[in-house]
Amino acid sequence: MQVHLLKSKLHRAQVTEADLEYEGSLTVAEDLMEKVGLLPNERVLCSNMANGARFETYAIPGKRGSGDIVLNGAAAHLGKQGDRLTIMSYVTLEAAEAKKWQPRVIVLGEGNQIEHSRGI
Repeated sequence: MQVHLLKSKLHRAQVTEADLEYEGSLTVAEDLMEKVGLLPNERVLCSNMANGARFETYAIPGKRGSGDIVLNGAAAHLGKQGDRLTIMSYVTLEAAEAKKWQPRVIVLGEGNQIEHSRGI
């Protein structure tokens, strides 16, 4: 049996920009992606804490150390600069592996700086 579990989460990521004209995706500063093990072009589920919107897209790396979290394309309609997002990715594991699985989680503060983490 396989189960779907949380792989990585960036909690309270603050949107730095929304770019309606970009073809799609969510830009995430490369260092934040690496910290939680999020791969370029990996599917993500996002929830906007300001308006309750939930949407799926894929992550692309932004400038390392920039703190960038950019809503691109259609996702730009689902939030605005300053909104806080929870960005999640998932993994499929065998049930035996799932019992000892630990997701990588970071909680972000001002400027999308890491306040604390777990599973890292």
